[in-house]
Amino acid sequence: MKRGKKYKELAKKIEKEKLYDTKEAISLVKGNATAKFDETIEVHIRTGCDGRHAEQQIRGAVVLPHGTGKKVRVLVFAKGEKFDEATNAGADYVGGEELIPKIQNEGWFEFDVVVATPDMMGVVGRLGRVLGPKGLMPNPKAGTVTMDVTKAIEDIKAGKIEYRLDKTNIVHVPVGKASFTEEQLTDNFNTIMEAIVKARPSALKGQYLRSVTLTSTQAPGVKLNPAQFVQ
Repeated sequence: MKRGKKYKELAKKIEKEKLYDTKEAISLVKGNATAKFDETIEVHIRTGCDGRHAEQQIRGAVVLPHGTGKKVRVLVFAKGEKFDEATNAGADYVGGEELIPKIQNEGWFEFDVVVATPDMMGVVGRLGRVLGPKGLMPNPKAGTVTMDVTKAIEDIKAGKIEYRLDKTNIVHVPVGKASFTEEQLTDNFNTIMEAIVKARPSALKGQYLRSVTLTSTQAPGVKLNPAQFVQ
């Protein structure tokens, strides 16, 4: 991939062979986020898991102490009392069966997270082919299939993020925005890493965290020493 002059200049500030500690890495990534917009800072965690085996899957959610810096739009599938509860709790969209053609046929995706009550999963299941590939399918492990829609919405709006293995056994998670303070980014990052370490599958043999890379939208990644996260 051809890189621009600015990218190459930023890359010079990073020692390629060095594995940084958290404080140094966050300082470096925040300092390198010099785009004209508020860049998102993310962590990419390469694991030793093999996601083809169900017992080595990683999936869950965690609430970041300082949120993600992004306004999250929540769609809730609910009916009856739970419809009203979701509306009152601040869901951006609430509905049921009538939303199926809108999403399936019209390509409506004006939402970032989908929550559903268990009794609506039969309806939501019909959207599996379109929601699944986008990582939007509600899941009990992530707390997005629940009767407590108020808590689900409040947690998501407060900065709850979902983590899961992708097809290459890497977890990609937002840590915050470049405008956050180093302390806020550190708090969020440590919260994520604690959750990922706890999520280690018991069936996994060998090294769990292969590499941990912190990066911003338009700058090079900074590699951290994975050993610092494993007690």
